[in-house]
Amino acid sequence: MRILLVEDDEILGEAVRDHVIAAGHAVDWFGTIADAQATARVTAYGLILLDLRLPDGSGLRLLKQLRGREDATPVIILTAHDQISDRIEGLNSGADDYLVKPFDLDELSARIHAVARRYQGKPASVVRLPGITVDQANRHLTVDGDAVSLSGREWAVLERLLERPGAIVSKVQIEEALYAFGSEIESNTVEVYVSRLRKKIGKERIGTVRGLGYSLEAKA
Repeated sequence: MRILLVEDDEILGEAVRDHVIAAGHAVDWFGTIADAQATARVTAYGLILLDLRLPDGSGLRLLKQLRGREDATPVIILTAHDQISDRIEGLNSGADDYLVKPFDLDELSARIHAVARRYQGKPASVVRLPGITVDQANRHLTVDGDAVSLSGREWAVLERLLERPGAIVSKVQIEEALYAFGSEIESNTVEVYVSRLRKKIGKERIGTVRGLGYSLEAKA
């Protein structure tokens, strides 16, 4: 999942970014409302982590603008504002969850997965396909009964394919999932990670639709 992080504190922002990337997500990090607004207009994010106290105003302004144009991207507020009235205002403005600083990074990961599941319409984080069980919350994968270890980028590709098992996922959609892992996407990056994933879960489980993209087999 590609996540937009809006946080002006350098130390906290770096910690959150690194933790979320290590969990297998791509992160774009900005420290102002203006920069976040600009990228949100042209980029499709799976989730936004939003600080309230920013150099150019309150993060609630960005949240209200998103909801005002019917942008339903899930938003988790990260803030030092711990008053009940602040939480109520944030939730009433359209936030999906609220974490008060300082917070535990593992709790943040759990909140991200919980909110993402709600938007994906998945009541549980465990996905079962023929011969494969994927526990997305705990980053645990078994293939034919054996545990398989994936890198963060391999998880990013697998989760993008898992969003629509059996359907075609384009190369561009997979590139978006890999984009913010700290390096530019080269022309063969998607092919490289799809190939690595095939070696770990089985070549026959990821089909290629020439000129269109890839498909995760949903049937035996």
